[in-house]
Amino acid sequence: MNLYKKIIRPIFFQINPDVLHEGIIKFGNILGKNFVTRKPLGLIYNYENSVLKTEVFGIKFKNPIGLAGGFDKNANLIQTLPSLGFGFNEIGSVTARPYRGNPRPWNVRLKQEQSLIINYGLKNQGVDIIKKRIKTQKRSIPLIINIAKTNDARIKGDASIEDYNKSFVKLQPLADVININISCPNTGDGQLLCESPFLLNKLLKKISQNKVKKPIVLKLKPDLSEKLLKEVIETVKKYPIVKGFIISNLTRNRNLLKKTDPKSVAQYNGGVSGKPMRELSNKMIKTIYKMTRGKYRIIGLGGVFEARDAYEKICLGASLVELATGLIYGGPGTIKSINKGLVVLLKKDGFTNISQAVGSRNKLN
Repeated sequence: MNLYKKIIRPIFFQINPDVLHEGIIKFGNILGKNFVTRKPLGLIYNYENSVLKTEVFGIKFKNPIGLAGGFDKNANLIQTLPSLGFGFNEIGSVTARPYRGNPRPWNVRLKQEQSLIINYGLKNQGVDIIKKRIKTQKRSIPLIINIAKTNDARIKGDASIEDYNKSFVKLQPLADVININISCPNTGDGQLLCESPFLLNKLLKKISQNKVKKPIVLKLKPDLSEKLLKEVIETVKKYPIVKGFIISNLTRNRNLLKKTDPKSVAQYNGGVSGKPMRELSNKMIKTIYKMTRGKYRIIGLGGVFEARDAYEKICLGASLVELATGLIYGGPGTIKSINKGLVVLLKKDGFTNISQAVGSRNKLN
C-alpha cells in the first residue's frame, strides 16, 4: 500500500496549498540541518544504481532526476534533497530584488487533472539573502540556480538586462549550472524574453561580458510558435556560453484541462503544471532536439509522475529530467520509484547506461 497516497495525501490536501507548501519547506529545512535526521531519510528513500550515473555539462550526476525550480525558491532544502534520492537540485527563481509574491492564491489544486494552477510570480527573498543561505549549506549533489528578472513592471528594456546580470554575477560562483528563466508566465509586465529575440540577444551579450565559468541553460515556455523558437535558437547559436534548455515552464493554456469546468478556474490567475503539461513538453523536447541535432543538452520538465514519464522525455532527447507537481501528488517516495523504474526500462531496451537512451526515439536523420 502506498502510505502517502492512501493516508497522508488526503490529510495534506485538506490544508490550504499555500500554507502546506510553506510548512513543508520549513520542516524540510529542519530535517536537512542534522545528520541524525538526514540519515534515516536516506535509508528509506535513496536509491543508487550505476546504470543511472551520467555526465552532463561536464558534471557527474548519480541519477538524472532533479527537483524543478519554483519549489525550493529560497534555497532551504539543499541539504535535505539528496536524502530523498534526487540526482540534482534547482533553486529559485532568484531575482535581484525580493518580491513578496502575487496576490494569493499562489497554488490551486486541480485533483482530477493531477495539476496545479501556480501564480507565485517569482516570489523570493532576493539575491543577497539567498546567496548567504546557499553558502551556509553543504552540498552533495549538483546545484542549478535559476535566475529571473525582478517582478516589477517598472523594470523594462535595458534595466531588465541589468537586473538579470546583477543576479548572474552574484550567483554564478555558487552554481554548478545557471538557469536563466526567460519565460515565467506570471510577471506583472508580461515581458517574456523568449518572445523577444532582440532583448534575449542583449541579455546574452551582457552576460557574455562577464567571466562565464559555468554552463548556462535557458528555460523556455512550452508553446512558443515555431517562428519564435527558430529565432531564439538562432540567437543562442551566437553565444557559446549557452549549453542547453529547460523544457518547459508553465503554460497559460487552459484548454489542456480536460476534466475541469473552465468556468470553475477562470477566476484564478497563473500557469498550469502537472499532467496536462506532459504532451506539450514532450513535443517541444522532440522539436528542439531535432532542430538543433542534439547539440544542446535538454532538461525535461512537465508531467513527470512516474518512471515512464521520465523515460519518455529521455528517449525524446532530454539528458536530465525535473519534477515538482509529481512530487506533490506522489510524495517523497516518488524519486526512488522513478529511479528504480528507469533501471527496469533501460534494461528492457538493452541499454547499460542512461546516457545511451537520450534521443533514442527521436532519430535525427
